Amino acid sequence: MSARTSERGIRIAIDRGGTFTDCIGNPGTGKMEDDVIIKLLSEDPGNYEDAPLEGIRRLMSKFLKTEIPRGDPLDTSKIESIRMGTTVATNALLERKGEKIVMVVTKGFKDCLAIGNQSRPQIFDLAIKKPDVLYESVIEIDERVTLEDYAEDPERHITKVEPRNPVSGQEDSHLVTGLSSEAIRILKRPDKNVIWEQLQTVFDQGIRSVAVCLMHGYTFYDHEALVGEIAKEIGFNHVSLSHELMPMIKLVPRATSSCADAYLTPAIKKYIAGFQKGFEGGLGAASVENKSGAKGARCEFMQSDGGLVDVDRFSGLKAILSGPAGGVVGYALTSYDPETKTPIIGFDMGGTSTDVSRYGSGRYEHVFETTTAGVTIQSPQLDINTVAAGGGSRLFFRNGLFVVGPESAGAHPGPACYRKGGPATVTDANLFLGRLLPDFFPKIFGKNEDEGLDVQASEKVLNELTEQIHKETGKSMSADEVAYGFLTVANETMTRPIRSLTEAKGHDTSKHRLATFGGAGGQHAVAIAERLGIQQILVHRYSSVLSAYGMALADVVDERQEPDSKVWVDNEEVREYLENKIGELKEKTRNSLREQGFEDSSIAYEEYLNMRYRGTESALMVVRPGKEEQKASGGGEWTFGKAFIKQHEQEFGFTLPDRDVIVDDVRVRGIGKSFAGLGKTVDQQLKAITVKDVKPGDKEYKRSSAYSDGGRHDTPIYKLEDLEVGDRIKGPAILADGTQTIVVTPSATALIIHTHVVINIGDKDLNDAGSKLDTTKEVDPIMLSIFAHRFMAIAEQMGRALQKTSVSTNVKERLDYSCALFDSTGGLVANAPHLPVHLGSMSTCVKRQAEIWRGNLVKGDVIVSNHPEYGGTHLPDITVITPAFNEGGDKILFYVASRAHHADIGGILPGSMPPHSRELYQEGAAIKSEKLVSAGRFNEERITELLLHEPAKYKGSSGTRCLADNISDLKAQISSNMKGINLISTLIQEYGEDVVNFYMVNIQHNAELSVRNLLKSVSKRFEGQDLSAVDYMDDGSPIKLKITIDSEKGEAVFDFDGTGPEVYGNTNAPQAITYSAIIYCLRCLISEDIPLNQGCLKPIKVLIPPKSFLSPSDKAAVVGGNVLTSQRVTDVILKAFQACAASQGDCNNLTFGFGGNIEGEKAIKGFGYYETIAGGSGAGKDWDGTDGVHVHMTNTRITDSEVFERRYPVILREFSLRAGSGGAGKHRGGDGVIRDIEFRIPVQVSILSERRVYHPYGLAGGEDAQCGLNIWVRNVEKSNSERSDRMLRGEDGGKADEPVFEERRINLGGKNTAAMKPGERIIICTPGGGGWGKVGEEREVKAKSQDPRYAWTGGSHAAREDTALQA
Repeated sequence: MSARTSERGIRIAIDRGGTFTDCIGNPGTGKMEDDVIIKLLSEDPGNYEDAPLEGIRRLMSKFLKTEIPRGDPLDTSKIESIRMGTTVATNALLERKGEKIVMVVTKGFKDCLAIGNQSRPQIFDLAIKKPDVLYESVIEIDERVTLEDYAEDPERHITKVEPRNPVSGQEDSHLVTGLSSEAIRILKRPDKNVIWEQLQTVFDQGIRSVAVCLMHGYTFYDHEALVGEIAKEIGFNHVSLSHELMPMIKLVPRATSSCADAYLTPAIKKYIAGFQKGFEGGLGAASVENKSGAKGARCEFMQSDGGLVDVDRFSGLKAILSGPAGGVVGYALTSYDPETKTPIIGFDMGGTSTDVSRYGSGRYEHVFETTTAGVTIQSPQLDINTVAAGGGSRLFFRNGLFVVGPESAGAHPGPACYRKGGPATVTDANLFLGRLLPDFFPKIFGKNEDEGLDVQASEKVLNELTEQIHKETGKSMSADEVAYGFLTVANETMTRPIRSLTEAKGHDTSKHRLATFGGAGGQHAVAIAERLGIQQILVHRYSSVLSAYGMALADVVDERQEPDSKVWVDNEEVREYLENKIGELKEKTRNSLREQGFEDSSIAYEEYLNMRYRGTESALMVVRPGKEEQKASGGGEWTFGKAFIKQHEQEFGFTLPDRDVIVDDVRVRGIGKSFAGLGKTVDQQLKAITVKDVKPGDKEYKRSSAYSDGGRHDTPIYKLEDLEVGDRIKGPAILADGTQTIVVTPSATALIIHTHVVINIGDKDLNDAGSKLDTTKEVDPIMLSIFAHRFMAIAEQMGRALQKTSVSTNVKERLDYSCALFDSTGGLVANAPHLPVHLGSMSTCVKRQAEIWRGNLVKGDVIVSNHPEYGGTHLPDITVITPAFNEGGDKILFYVASRAHHADIGGILPGSMPPHSRELYQEGAAIKSEKLVSAGRFNEERITELLLHEPAKYKGSSGTRCLADNISDLKAQISSNMKGINLISTLIQEYGEDVVNFYMVNIQHNAELSVRNLLKSVSKRFEGQDLSAVDYMDDGSPIKLKITIDSEKGEAVFDFDGTGPEVYGNTNAPQAITYSAIIYCLRCLISEDIPLNQGCLKPIKVLIPPKSFLSPSDKAAVVGGNVLTSQRVTDVILKAFQACAASQGDCNNLTFGFGGNIEGEKAIKGFGYYETIAGGSGAGKDWDGTDGVHVHMTNTRITDSEVFERRYPVILREFSLRAGSGGAGKHRGGDGVIRDIEFRIPVQVSILSERRVYHPYGLAGGEDAQCGLNIWVRNVEKSNSERSDRMLRGEDGGKADEPVFEERRINLGGKNTAAMKPGERIIICTPGGGGWGKVGEEREVKAKSQDPRYAWTGGSHAAREDTALQA
């Protein structure tokens, strides 16, 4: 079995988890039947110090047939290899118990990790919680380099610089070649003496670990290397240099990764040193070569990328997913067949979390940026996604809905049945329903840790939930129905992200197998598979210890990567250049694996190019095509270009044939093969097996009454060890051993093969409850909970379809869009929570269009609108609405709509966000109500007329500057709507039209009830008084609000009487924006997850004075209303509720660029850039405000500093916190930021901002925050009176002196535009947040509750969901 056989023999694989440590040992035969499995507690200080060492001692005692005393060094001469996965790094990160470190960064960026990407993790949290940084202190190095060229250059100019000569170098030049072959301009070289002094100071403070990340260090690493050398000379124990760890562009993830490595690696090394003391001959490849003394044993650790590495090379950065990675390797190698190529979804459901991953094409799927415990890591990691809590997920009945998780009972107190007084959990529901068997659980519970699971305790907590449901709804349900209802909702909760994970990459979920492992997976696998349309489930015999088994099977891996910037062309020059680069990386990898004991014949390579289309940031890691792919594409082995296009088409649904393809990185993965083979695959076993049906009564351990499919069934229970290969058991049945329980439902069968239990699922209705539900007379809370998930899933899948098929950066990468589902009247049913400003406003638009077109729409019609008078927010946000008809085509059942921000729709300035617009036409195309599609035909001529020609008819205005992108994105919106209609049609087929409509209405009633309850509690708190507030825009326009609450009915009137008149400017806000602000504020105040729909506004009556700037005329400019006034309306509402002090109340909209196509003038090719900038958040009764974060109505990310300079002709001089800008108080407000941008070419720069005059207010005696300030650093010609006099007297001989320039700082005000020259800068100082309470009062800091999802693993699905919440 092993490619490297050895006489010594014993092989050990260990997974040290949070609760248990799993150990698998083999005496050297390689046969599965000779394996010994040991499971022990990870922490048991009364019996042993280190669980893995104890596991090895027990295994060796067993294999050597002699008891080895605890504490004796273990004889490594008998061990061939030890392989381990460990949670040491993860735990240190979660508990923040790593090494004290200093971060070294370029001057101007000391707060880069405190600001991060500027978004807040949870959009509805007023007390914003951002993860803590890992460093103790920061050193700013006075050095600077930048890229000479920029990607958005319409002329595509490339500066030629001679490659660096290793002998002479380019040390004296200001222009050098980077690792990525790009031209680098050195603006400032560092001073070695100053760096020494700075590092010596922190060394003297006791810090011994350093993380270094300098701007553009991924391509120009000289300055980082210098800092590293000085740190080592001073005596720092550990130095992490970002260019060595991961030379990839993006300052923030690379700096976080460097900090994580410096923070965790010393902890790992400390643990390993202690572990090694337990062995006689040492561990690791070097110890095996010992010439004297006892010979050591190979010891390798599992890395996050699914590859092993020698113990001496294991680092903190690559250790974070060490354990889960073993599970992926385990199911991938045991469940995937390279002949049939059926892809696998891995479903790992444990006690505290459920992890999902995918394996297909015979290769692991990696991601290069993930977030765990609030730390974003840039390093190759397996694409593992925590999608839910596990068996310990808590059960709640909230606001009329069944809710499962994300809170978990953990190990202490654990589920109620653990006999520690814990809450109701998924485990309790399974135990109570007879789907989990106490007989097979170890007796480790109770006071003396000698009792089994407590069924009565589970029954008690479920009876309490049953009583609560009856009391709140009046509905009589049995405890069985309640428990099964919770399991059904739990399964729905897990199914949504699993579907997302596969479909987001263009894969069909139903064409997969489900490989389930982990302690709780077997109880849910069949239900999950049925919902996903999966026909076959594989449960490995070692499923409960599959992570450890994966370690035993894994390969040793060495990864190398370098940045690049080459334009892909399939010619000899490019091929030779890239082949040489790949060759150099392969040589480094080969040498590394040779040092770890591998012969060349055992080394394989995977070669990758990280490729993207110019102008996008959606890079794809493309592997060198294999022989089959080469044959299919008709090319040779170097067909990377064709492979990229095919992968792009599959993942995103389109290609961009007119754009260059850029190679961002070159990557080589060297694999030291450990095993020659694993015997027969599942498919080979299935072909050869003889099936024997087990008759009722045969081989049964006992029978039990277990609940499934609507009732209790007399269910046979089988011990897995009593079943033979070929036995087939028909459901209902339960299969169990000491580590796992597998529930086989009545529609499924279980087949025993040598390595797995194979569960085949027969045809059945995908939702049992649907087939039972024959009435719409009363609301079933279980069905209501399921429909809440299903409706939201439809909105989310529409969003993914839109993101996937769109072309523009705004939609694809910034995710500036929203998708929603509406009932037949236009009432909002479900809106994925992407942008708060879209929450209530889309419904206004859909209702208006439904009225306009009533009776005049047919199947295949699609409506388009963006006009503020018709429910729009501002013109760049274009809404596409599709009606869905019944089968007869004579009745509209519901509507779906998508709203997307288009990069340009014409107007007086590029980007269609002019700071000084006075009339609507200056902001671009305004579409009131048009058919975009008529009976299935796309009206391209009409939409071209509306976007390109209509706006250009106005003086000084241009038509859209990117028509092709507009049309592509509109088609993507149509496609997204069709996805929604198809999904609801499936729902109607499943449940019937009446039932779906019934729950569309009732889900709105559910949200309405939540808001009524909130209003009643507010009225009680304020003793029935009216609430009122006023605040002012910078032009002095007041926004005045009085809220009158009817405490009996739970209704309120929001009266904006006294608000200022329409303004001759662009801060007018369409009425829809006020509705969005109200729905957002109510959701923040409820502080629980509730469905976001029309019901939220039913108890609310909104009175907006006509002709005010919150109800402007149809020709009024509104672009600032969406991004500025919306924030002030929010501040006023929250002030009335006394919820928190004012936040920055602004989006700080910055645009710059050049070019355009104004009618009558020559079109100029150019570019445009748009960003919004963070500020401070307001403090509250028991929390401080947060620094440098986006607040309330927006949550867009900021472009990473390095990407910013690569794409645009700018130098970012500073991006830091504006110390002291937050208001003082018992609880201080958050600080704003300073963003200092220097321009390298002439550009038009515009700023659209607020809170430059009126301060963000403090509350309850707290002080106001500082206002914002926009400064233009301008080079102005200096006046010279003496020279002027000489010129007048004619004494200068007709020759004027050379003009002299001086730097002037000019206040731009809140809204302005300026033509800036090269070398000129804009400095944007954003407002802080107001303080709460008087300075000096005793603080009431409530410990910020930990987000239950804090420890979850974030892979590609998490990144998408996270980004969606931060758009």
